[in-house]
Amino acid sequence: MSESKPAGAGAGKGGGGGEDEVVDLCRDLIRIDTSNYGDHSGPGERAAAEYVAEKLAEVGLEPQIFESHKGRASTVARIEGEDPSRPALLIHGHTDVVPANAADWTHHPFAGEIADGCLWGRGAVDMKDMDAMTLAVVRDRMRTGRKPPRDVVLAFLADEEAGGVYGARHLVDKHPGLFEGVTEAIGEVGGFSFTVNENLRLYLIETAQKGMHWMRLTVDGTAGHGSMTNKDNAITELCEAVGRLGRHEFPVRMTKTVRSFLDELSDALGTPLDPEDMETTLAKLGGIAKMIGTTLRNTAAPTMLGAGYKVNVIPGQATAHVDGRFLPGYEEEFLADLDRILGPRVRREDVHADKALETSFDGKLVDAMQSALKAEDPIARAVPYMLSGGTDAKSFDDLGIRCFGFAPLQLPPELDFAGMFHGVDERVPLEGLKFGARVLDRFLDQC
Repeated sequence: MSESKPAGAGAGKGGGGGEDEVVDLCRDLIRIDTSNYGDHSGPGERAAAEYVAEKLAEVGLEPQIFESHKGRASTVARIEGEDPSRPALLIHGHTDVVPANAADWTHHPFAGEIADGCLWGRGAVDMKDMDAMTLAVVRDRMRTGRKPPRDVVLAFLADEEAGGVYGARHLVDKHPGLFEGVTEAIGEVGGFSFTVNENLRLYLIETAQKGMHWMRLTVDGTAGHGSMTNKDNAITELCEAVGRLGRHEFPVRMTKTVRSFLDELSDALGTPLDPEDMETTLAKLGGIAKMIGTTLRNTAAPTMLGAGYKVNVIPGQATAHVDGRFLPGYEEEFLADLDRILGPRVRREDVHADKALETSFDGKLVDAMQSALKAEDPIARAVPYMLSGGTDAKSFDDLGIRCFGFAPLQLPPELDFAGMFHGVDERVPLEGLKFGARVLDRFLDQC
């Protein structure tokens, strides 16, 4: 691990609560390829960490860069608040992105092109948009001498897309003092809009997220010649088990957060929603249906298969990988169901596992989110929801920090927001970015 403190430079120009430069900052970040392949074969996050540190140092902060492995770097800085005796707030975002194949895209994923009112590129919504909003707002506040009410810790993290081992987990385990006094945090995948009608826009605040079991499944069989009958074929046994798992629909389980979301949605729509008929409910949610639908039950998606080395040789072993996600409070049920579905021949082991999270939708921080949203959008209404994936919040929860997903974006109703995450042609509306910067600035005044 290496650490460095870039020297500060003179303050630049800006204003408008950060909205004046948020698009340029996001473009710059997208143009830094930080593809995370799940190992150390990618470019790493060092260049992005240095860019962020430079932008923070320019306005008088003293950022530190922490490198957990060559090229795998995170940037952390602390802003002094008006009342440093109050518990601090953490704003965290990751700078790594999932890989992208340029041939599949309308605009090159690392060019940061602007077209059709959007900024295109890998990371546009996951999550260099929030990184840019944070940078823009902080830079503007530092230039204009506007301190937040309490200390704010900024963390721009490596490796979130592969579980955070070289980013948030490294800092929590090796440098917990960076987060001294922090009791609450905001991060990704929350605060985005869902337009109900011309008089109401819901903004989904993440208060829960599913846990994960990324698993390797293994079946041992009898190796032999491909021309011979073999009733102990590892591939056959594994494929049958994977097929059962891939087709299995786990039962609906109504968690506290999902119940709250459905109650809010029922009130917004002015119609009762039947938990026993979730297909009808999801049909009313448009582009966010995929996000909400997967928070109703545990899931297990087969994602990789491997076996053999020659067409005429039956291998002695076959493997598969599965992305498993479980609801808060349902991990034991999930694992028991897995073993029952897979059967005794399949050996299951975790590649990466992490807990589920859930907090309540209340308190001063939630009030600040609602107030900041409504000030910029009079028809805004904040509601809680559960994220089907996971974020770096899982690591910060280990420090007793209460975590929310709040990266505010006002979205056009026709945009398939859920499809932007890890998808082809990822993009963020320019006006949405500017809206987010204004909301985040107001939020900091009240947090």
